[in-house]
Amino acid sequence: MKFNRIFLIVCDSMGIGNAKDAKKYNDFGANTVGHICSICDGLNIPTLQNLGFGNLGDFKGVAKTQNPQAYILKLNEASNGKDTMTGHWEMMGLKTEKPFITFTDTGFPKEFIDLFEKKTGRKCVGNIACSGTKILDMYGEHQIKTGDWIVYTSADSVFQIAANEDIIPLEELYHACQIAREIAMDDKWKVGRVIARPYIGTKEGHFTRTSNRHDYALAPFSKTALDSLKDAGLDVIGVGKIPDIFVDQGITRKIKTVSNEDGMNKTIELASGNFNGLAFINLVDFDAVYGHRRNAAGYGKAIEEFDVQLGELINELKNDDLLMVTADHGNDPTYRGTDHTREQVPLIIYSKQFNEMKVLNDSNSFGIIGSTICDNFNVKYNGIGSSILELLK
Repeated sequence: MKFNRIFLIVCDSMGIGNAKDAKKYNDFGANTVGHICSICDGLNIPTLQNLGFGNLGDFKGVAKTQNPQAYILKLNEASNGKDTMTGHWEMMGLKTEKPFITFTDTGFPKEFIDLFEKKTGRKCVGNIACSGTKILDMYGEHQIKTGDWIVYTSADSVFQIAANEDIIPLEELYHACQIAREIAMDDKWKVGRVIARPYIGTKEGHFTRTSNRHDYALAPFSKTALDSLKDAGLDVIGVGKIPDIFVDQGITRKIKTVSNEDGMNKTIELASGNFNGLAFINLVDFDAVYGHRRNAAGYGKAIEEFDVQLGELINELKNDDLLMVTADHGNDPTYRGTDHTREQVPLIIYSKQFNEMKVLNDSNSFGIIGSTICDNFNVKYNGIGSSILELLK
């Protein structure tokens, strides 16, 4: 069975319970969706339920079904690490052996900050692990008075630079991020991403981040499934932060988004049009807005809203379309700290052509996604994971 278009949606951080090696990461007991369902006294997600999502675990309010409308399975990550880049790269065939470095507990070393200040001509404040909204309330008014950079990190491997668009021009912020990216190529500071975090506002409690965010990520260390698809002349459409995660490698078209809702609306619009190849979508709000901020109720509402739009997308799909829904890691909002959690993730595979849908065996690599996609389009795949295309009937 072959498909003309594949839609791969990554619900960023929507894990479904212990990965096989969760204890290694001190994450045993984490269950992003399971604990959200408990906190919310169940979720109303009829689309996902009909597809068979409830069969992947014990989720309060989400029933198991004898006749799932999709193929469903659990994926375990093979790579070392539990961040966005590691998960997405593995989906497209790359196994990360060495986890990306983080500075969650200490902030960036003085040597790094001194060098960044010297090269950019501005001082820095912050340099702590903090939420993006809280750091603005802490230092936004200070930046208006001084023009100092606001820099911060998180549980992720990131160096984030916040700048008020009315104080520091976007072009200068982006240039500073390029400088930071160059500095952070040194192995002792090699973070996965440098992120520009522009915002507006004049006083504490009223600062708002704008949609002019830009990520400066490390390039994939080898070619991915995306490169193979592009080299074969297929469309590879990156929606949301996908192009940033892959530094545009293997991408033929970029579509920016400002929210989960916007990302799904643009995906639905893509489905109503025409292309031949892959639409690769990341919905980051689950992770950035709700997971890291430990907002379980908000996360649950976001899943319910996604469920409605997922139904709208399915209605737009053509008979020769394939839909895949997955996640890149967990981020249990009820768990200790604010870090990602090492969890299994769902893989839901749907097409209007299918007639033998069922629960498939767990996989030990996210790479089966890229392998299956490449198999469908008959292009070369050198990554980890084996195709399951022949199981989809």
